[in-house]
Amino acid sequence: MPDYALFDAQPREPQLPSPPRACDSQVHIFGDPERFPTRPDAAYVVYQATVEEMLRMHKTLGIDRGVIVQSTAYGTDHSALIEALRIAGPAYQGCGVVDDSVDDEQLGRMHEAGVRGARFNFHPKLKNALPAPEQVRRTAERVVPLGWHLKLHMNGVDPRNITPLLADVEADVVIDHMGPLQYRHGLDDPHFQHVLELLGRGNWWVMLSNGDRRSVAGYPWDDATAYARAYVERAPERILWATDWPHPLHPGPVPNDGELLDLLARYAPDPAVRDQILVTNPQRLFGFPGGDHDERA
Repeated sequence: MPDYALFDAQPREPQLPSPPRACDSQVHIFGDPERFPTRPDAAYVVYQATVEEMLRMHKTLGIDRGVIVQSTAYGTDHSALIEALRIAGPAYQGCGVVDDSVDDEQLGRMHEAGVRGARFNFHPKLKNALPAPEQVRRTAERVVPLGWHLKLHMNGVDPRNITPLLADVEADVVIDHMGPLQYRHGLDDPHFQHVLELLGRGNWWVMLSNGDRRSVAGYPWDDATAYARAYVERAPERILWATDWPHPLHPGPVPNDGELLDLLARYAPDPAVRDQILVTNPQRLFGFPGGDHDERA
């Protein structure tokens, strides 16, 4: 397994304070290796990325809610995710990996633990775990009746070969990491234009994350801003934000997570829109409880 950069263990506060009930829509965690062993062919394992470390990072950033996404290192064994949700509490939900090996009893345990989404990872580095088209359809048929959303990770592939699999699904579909952008093409990138077209429909969402990693210009990642602003302009009511902590498969340098909230402030300079992305949108998609109380109180 190649060496990848470790997350910044000293997160700093963002320049602008986070609104109450702000949500980080994607993080990953790793459990005790003795209790939760990873797959021997795992592409990325960072046992330092515990749920406790994630909660400490969120406290510094002023994040009250989050979605813990199943790491590919665990395959369809969701034991570590379920334990993390127990520790994190009701302000956190899970997003799992479901295939035919996950029986109905397991699916029920996942739902009871707070899993509310199924993710399909088409990253080309995961050659041994790429979901087959018929598997995607079967999984959608099982989890959509539970009220789950669906997530697509398509970096490095042409989304036009994948998104038709879910074109007729009556469920919310989230595209991870701003879609598989090709920065060298600028805003004329056909991948980008395809994702913009999907956002014009009523049930497709885009998660603003990995703008730093995908940037060609480098820090402070100015070339990511135009794409993000176009997404926000197209459908501000269906945009999410995430750190993607602990930044899997990142060659480095890994950004400080406070910088990623600063980057969001450049994506969405209007405070009302930024609050929509951090609070209102994830609350609506993930079904977090509402209310006027501050969960940090």
